[in-house]
Amino acid sequence: MTETQHAPLRDDPGRAEDAVPAIELAGVRKEYHAYGETVAAVREVDLAIAQGEFFSLLGPSGCGKTTTMRMIAGFEEPTAGEVYLHGDSVTGVPANKRDVNMVFQSYALFPHMSVFENVAFGLRRRRTPKAEITERVTEMLEIVDLTGREKRRPTELSGGQQQRVALARALVNRPRALLLDEPLGALDLKLRQAMQVELKRIQREVGITFVYVTHDQGEALTMSDRIAVMNDGLVEQLGTPREIYERPASKFVAGFIGTSNLLSGDAVETGDGRAVLKHGDGGCIEVALREGQSVATGDKVELTVRPEKMQITPDDPGDGLCRVHGTVSEVVYLGTSTNYNVTTNAGADVVVFVQNAMNAEDVARRGDAVWLSWEPQHSYLIGSAV
Repeated sequence: MTETQHAPLRDDPGRAEDAVPAIELAGVRKEYHAYGETVAAVREVDLAIAQGEFFSLLGPSGCGKTTTMRMIAGFEEPTAGEVYLHGDSVTGVPANKRDVNMVFQSYALFPHMSVFENVAFGLRRRRTPKAEITERVTEMLEIVDLTGREKRRPTELSGGQQQRVALARALVNRPRALLLDEPLGALDLKLRQAMQVELKRIQREVGITFVYVTHDQGEALTMSDRIAVMNDGLVEQLGTPREIYERPASKFVAGFIGTSNLLSGDAVETGDGRAVLKHGDGGCIEVALREGQSVATGDKVELTVRPEKMQITPDDPGDGLCRVHGTVSEVVYLGTSTNYNVTTNAGADVVVFVQNAMNAEDVARRGDAVWLSWEPQHSYLIGSAV
């Protein structure tokens, strides 16, 4: 092992107990009662998070993601269902008895203490031997790239450095899981993007399960091994970032994760796990059906396709591709790409992202009649349009 490498904080990651989920929620529900009404913040959530996984709970404000995390941490108790940590039920176990730590958006560092003492605080409370404290704090500060700043106070650090101190303080106690509630929300965009990469590096280096709550799709896509997209207290879709982005399971997921075009059409041909839809005058869209989906001829259905999958041309691209006809309503130059807003002849508003090549001219101008085309495998059915 080189000087820049560190052993994971958990020994022997291949041991048998790792087959047991690090965190499991079984039928978890959380209700609140106010003004004579019962509100379900979380509704029958089932999740299994693997040991060493970077798992994100993603969704808009009020979707139940923070409440779910607080039930894992022990700050809230479920109204129904069970929470398990490494196979053991912790429902009813107080937060300070659960082998997890939590990092909040406000880092809550002690301003009168040095970086070293902030990180060492939990170890001193546990009466850890002095030599071990020095060794573990030094190792953790190296992992979060704060070596040489041990004697500084939090006010002498940047926002990103303060966030790393908070991480080091949470990790130095060697929890079995770390829960992070939008910890990058207070940082500016450029620093937040840099810290996303750093967080993933730190998680991979220490080998601890991270559960990350965010409403920022970019954060979740950048860092996560898997993502649970939540809406109105339910998990709408669970999968890898690629699965969720490329194959959204619902209209909500398609709209929330990135930019997605929603198109509707009448099924004119079905069979062999596919359907062919008519969209407006001359528009023909082929869509693959996932397991459990069925479409009958004449059904009006809705599908999604990502803007970067589309091509924009002045002429009909011909058979073999999905294609719709429309008119360019706006052209927005963004440096690395140009966005074309197109209204199809069936009245749908569509966005197309075109990567800008060197010295490239606009492929179309506002008011031009154009054809949009894409490969059939990039169309995904998301339900009835009725």
